[in-house]
Amino acid sequence: MRWILGLIINALILIAIAYLFNGFHLSGFGAALVASLLLSIVNAIVKPILVVLTLPITILTLGFFLFIISAITLMLTAALMGSAFVIDGFGMAILAAILIAIIQTFVVKPMRKRR
Repeated sequence: MRWILGLIINALILIAIAYLFNGFHLSGFGAALVASLLLSIVNAIVKPILVVLTLPITILTLGFFLFIISAITLMLTAALMGSAFVIDGFGMAILAAILIAIIQTFVVKPMRKRR
């Protein structure tokens, strides 16, 4: 149940970012839910592989390269979604990845620790 709630909150985060920035487009709440689901799948499968492959540069940048990896996973999700989810440029993807990480730190992650 918490996983579904996390998906809904992530969809709301994506919609908020799309509302605030012109370079981030979602066609609606349904597209945001699908994007949230796809993003969680991509983060579970692709992101660990990218983290291992880029470990030296991640260590050299003291972990800041993880934002680049998150932006790559966002761009991959946008590519899988087609015209329902569009990110205009890699800079916008980095900004969105940073915002998603900050918001998830204060909203989604505290929910997961409660039992």
